[in-house]
Amino acid sequence: MEELGINNFNWQPVYDWVIANGIKLLVAILIAVVGLWIINKIVKGFKKLLVARSIDETLVPFIISLTSVTLKILLFISVISYLGVQMTSFIAILGAAGLAVGMALSGTLQNFAGGVILLILKPFKVGDYIEAQGHAGVVKEIQIFNTILTTPDNKVVIIPNGGLSTGAMTNYSRSETRRVDFVFGIGYDDDIDKARNIIIEVAGRQELILKDPQLFVGVLEHGDSSINLVTRAWAKTSDYWTVYFYMMEFVKKEFDKQGISIPFPQRDVHLFNEK
Repeated sequence: MEELGINNFNWQPVYDWVIANGIKLLVAILIAVVGLWIINKIVKGFKKLLVARSIDETLVPFIISLTSVTLKILLFISVISYLGVQMTSFIAILGAAGLAVGMALSGTLQNFAGGVILLILKPFKVGDYIEAQGHAGVVKEIQIFNTILTTPDNKVVIIPNGGLSTGAMTNYSRSETRRVDFVFGIGYDDDIDKARNIIIEVAGRQELILKDPQLFVGVLEHGDSSINLVTRAWAKTSDYWTVYFYMMEFVKKEFDKQGISIPFPQRDVHLFNEK
């Protein structure tokens, strides 16, 4: 057992290699460290340049990430070459490894392709409010592999670009205006025309409601407990929720003032005595 111990190991080849290549190895490490520092400076400067040139903010994170990865790959190849590794054999090994990694990371490559498609077709941009893949939020960043959303309650959602580029998506910010729909129920004994005029009057006080297209108020249905009036107003996309909350609050208050009831679901029960 003692013959297999570490004390009997022939360290001479290791010493010879360190003496012969130690300086070169240290220089290679120094090149890698300095190279990473320079790449970091280049990427930061390039980002400032893109922002100064008013490049679409949707493209900036993608371009910066791609630039950083490309420069780091070139740095790695330079260090390997300096150490004396034959590039022909290295490229062959890298190709075989790339094939294996590509098969293992097919989903990641799909996300990369999805990111490229999103940047070319531009179904949304940074700042848009979208709903996709079961999530909704404001687009904060489009990266190489993922898109980052921020939900209204400030959660961060990371969605892979592959599914985002091929699945259904709703962009609430794409159009400048949106229609705001309401349904107000009134009692069967209430005056429909009076209720309609109240809704129109309340809407007229809200300057954020557009005059064109014109406000529409009509009878939607005869419900089980109420006559339901549908109201369709138009507003700028950014004013959607302001208009919605305003109408829901002030139509109720005005109905109360003018004696228009908003009935709740009710059921008539008839009892029969059997003799």
